[in-house]
Amino acid sequence: MIEIQGMSAKQMALADIMWAISSKAGVDAFIATLPRAERRECEIVKEMILLAFIDQCDNTHEAERVVDRIRKL
Repeated sequence: MIEIQGMSAKQMALADIMWAISSKAGVDAFIATLPRAERRECEIVKEMILLAFIDQCDNTHEAERVVDRIRKL
């Protein structure tokens, strides 16, 4: 479960809506229906979700092995 601190009530509502949509295409279609200000707000929320997810990634050993193999090429 991703938790993001400091979101406004509006950002939380937008995040809940986007989270409930099952695909990126669906999220993009939803965002396209919104007025410009809300579209920008959704883009900010998407970035916040992505950064929160990245912060939760802690088992990166496999990724490190792949990067090491690429460096040796």
